Amino acid sequence: MYLALKTDGDIRARARALAVKVGIAAALVAVVFLVWTQVRTGDVGSAVLFVLAALCLVAGLAAILRGREGWAFAGTFVAIAVAVAGLFWALFPDVMPTTLSDGVSLTTSNASATHYTLTIMTLVAVIFTPLVLCYQAWTYWVFRTRIAVHHLPPDPVEAPAG
Repeated sequence: MYLALKTDGDIRARARALAVKVGIAAALVAVVFLVWTQVRTGDVGSAVLFVLAALCLVAGLAAILRGREGWAFAGTFVAIAVAVAGLFWALFPDVMPTTLSDGVSLTTSNASATHYTLTIMTLVAVIFTPLVLCYQAWTYWVFRTRIAVHHLPPDPVEAPAG
C-alpha cells in the first residue's frame, strides 16, 4: 500500500492490485491466528481489540479498492497496532507461554531488565529518538511527492550516442 501511495501511473495500479491480493490473504491468515489466540485465552478485552483490528483491516482493504491509498495505509497501520495490543492483552502476564509440562513460562517479571540496563536504555533513547524522528521527517519531506516512470532518467545503455 505504501508503494501505491508513493507512485503514479502503471506502477501505482499494479501496486494497488497486489495490495488487494496480498491484503486478502493476510486478512485470512490474521483472522485464523487471532481467532485461535482468542479461543486459547478467552479474554473479553483481547476479543474487543481483535474485532477492532479486523474492522481496521477491512476498512484498509476497502480504501485500497476505492483508490484511497492514504486511508488504506492508515487502516492497516492501526490494524497491526491494535492486533499487537490485543496479543499483549491476551498473553499478559506471559511474554512467551510454555508448552512444556513443567509450566514455567517467560513472564513480564522474569523477562524484565535490571535498573542499570533500563537507565542506559533510557539515556540512549533520549539521545537517539529525536535524531531518528528528525531524519524521518526530513526523508518524508524529500520524498513527499508521487513518482512515476517519467521521473526516471533514461537508461544510459539505451541512450543514443552523440
